[in-house]
Amino acid sequence: MLTLDDLREIMTTCGVEDGVDLYADITDVPMEDLGYDSLARLQIAALIKDRTAVAIADDKVLELETPRELLDFVNAPVGVA
Repeated sequence: MLTLDDLREIMTTCGVEDGVDLYADITDVPMEDLGYDSLARLQIAALIKDRTAVAIADDKVLELETPRELLDFVNAPVGVA
């Protein structure tokens, strides 16, 4: 199970824009508003796969707009997502 804190750690590894506080309530903030473009989101997905063995297709990771959606996808029971 990937937690919000785990995701924050991964996101920090991929860089943080000035003025963005990843430790605020970011669950429903769009990834783009947090400073993560498509390339950064693909990098986040790769790091999630390394940590959890859950692979997220490139097109799917770009559809997941917020940290909550990303966590829900990664933590969904197998066959549900």
